[in-house]
Amino acid sequence: MIDDLLAENTWDAGRRTEVEAAVRAAAAAEIMPRYRQLAAHEIVEKSGPHDLVTTADRLAEEHLTMSLTRLLPGSVVVGEEAVHADPKVYDALGGDAPVWIVDPVDGTRQFVRGEPGFCTLVALAHRGELLASWTYAAALDDMAVAIRGRGATLNGKPIRSGSPEPGAVLRVAMSHPDYTTDEQKRSLLGLGAEGVDARPCGSAGLEYLAVARGDQDAVAFTWEYAWDHAAGLLLVTEAGGAQATLSGAPFRISGDNAMPFTAARDAATAERILQVLGGEA
Repeated sequence: MIDDLLAENTWDAGRRTEVEAAVRAAAAAEIMPRYRQLAAHEIVEKSGPHDLVTTADRLAEEHLTMSLTRLLPGSVVVGEEAVHADPKVYDALGGDAPVWIVDPVDGTRQFVRGEPGFCTLVALAHRGELLASWTYAAALDDMAVAIRGRGATLNGKPIRSGSPEPGAVLRVAMSHPDYTTDEQKRSLLGLGAEGVDARPCGSAGLEYLAVARGDQDAVAFTWEYAWDHAAGLLLVTEAGGAQATLSGAPFRISGDNAMPFTAARDAATAERILQVLGGEA
C-alpha cells in the first residue's frame, strides 16, 4: 500500500478526499468547539509568552496522528506537540518511513485571541521529499491542497501565484521579531529596502496561502521547523511560485538550512528577496 500511495501520479481524488476529511474531522472535533471558548487553564506557555499551546493543539494532533496513520499503515507522524514532548521524534524526517508533518493549530496566538487567522497544516513526505499537503483554515472554511506535480487548489479550484506587476512594491510577510535572534533581525532589516513593503507574519500557513493565490508577493522566515513550512512550501511551488534559502539552495524539511529563506510568487521575486536579505539591496 505504501509503494502504491507514494508512486508518482497515483494521488487520485478519493485518496486526497480521505486525507481532507481527516483534517476537517480533527478541526471539527477538537479545534472549532474551543474557538472563542478557551478557558484559562487550556492555554499554556511553552518557551515563553509568545509560544503558546492549547488543549485544542494537543487533542487535534492526537486525533490526526490516529487518523492519518490508519490511512497509511507504516507511516509516522512528526507533529509540533509531539516534538515538544520528545525532540527525537523530529529525526523521523530523515528516516525511510513516510512521514505526516502536522501543525494542528498554526497561528495559536490568533486562535487564543479569538481571531480567524489560524489553520491546520498537514504534509506528507518521504525521504525528505514533499509529496502532498493540506492547509485548512477552519474558521474561514478554506481548504488548500497541493500534490507534487499535480498543481494546487483552493476549495477545489486551481490556483496560480502569478507574478507581481513590473515595478510594483513587493508585499512581504517576514518572521515576527519575537521569533528572531539579533543577527536575524539585522538580516530582516534589509526588507526595508526601497520597493519592499514588509510586515510581521501571522499564521505561516496562511501567509504561504496568500503567496500561492497571488494576494501577497513573498514570505521570509528565520526558523526551519518543518511543521510550519512543509505544507506551504509545496503549496507555493505547485501554484507556480519559487523558494530558496539564503545560500540559494532549496529549503530542506529535515533541517540544516541557510537562514533566512523565502518563498515567492515567482523566481525573480524570490531572487530579489534573497538579495535584500543578504544585504545586496
